[in-house]
Amino acid sequence: MTDSPENNQPTANSDNKKSGQFSLQKIYVKDISFETPHSPEIFTEEWAPAVNMQISNEAKSLNEELHEVMLAVTVTVTLGEKTAYLVEVHIGGIFHIKGFQQNVIERMAATVCPNILFPFAREVVSDLVTRGGFPQLLLAPVNFEVLYAQQKQQSEKRELEKSTEAETKH
Repeated sequence: MTDSPENNQPTANSDNKKSGQFSLQKIYVKDISFETPHSPEIFTEEWAPAVNMQISNEAKSLNEELHEVMLAVTVTVTLGEKTAYLVEVHIGGIFHIKGFQQNVIERMAATVCPNILFPFAREVVSDLVTRGGFPQLLLAPVNFEVLYAQQKQQSEKRELEKSTEAETKH
C-alpha cells in the first residue's frame, strides 16, 4: 500500500495541530448620541441629504483570553450647509480569543470582530434616525479587511519615513 498525501496530513484531532478558540461573549452599547440642531425647521426643507460616515475601531485586552473591541460609527447628514442630524454610536463587544499568535489576534480584533459588531451599530443608527423623525437610513456594509490593510500600509509607511528621517539626521 502506498501513502497518499492525504494520509500524511495531521487530522483535526492530532496533537500536532493547535486549534484556537473564538467566541462572542457580549455585545453592548457603550455610548450613544443623536442631535438635530436645526429641527424643527429642517423638516420643512426638501430632502436631498449628503451623508458622511466615519468609522473606527479599537481593541484592548481585558486578560489573556478576553478582548474588548469598540466600534465607533459617526454619521453626519447635511442639507446644504445645515446639519440635519448627527448620530454617534459606540458598540462594544467582548470576545474570547485563545490559542492564536498575537498578530492573528490583532487582525481578528480589527476585522472579524468589527464585522460582527457592525450590524448591531447599523441597527441602532437606523432606529435613532427613524425615531428622530427622518427617513430610514441604511448604512452600506463595510469591508474591514480592506480598512485593516490600508491602516497597516499607512503605519508601515510612517515607520519607514521615521527611520529615513533618523538616518538623514545622523
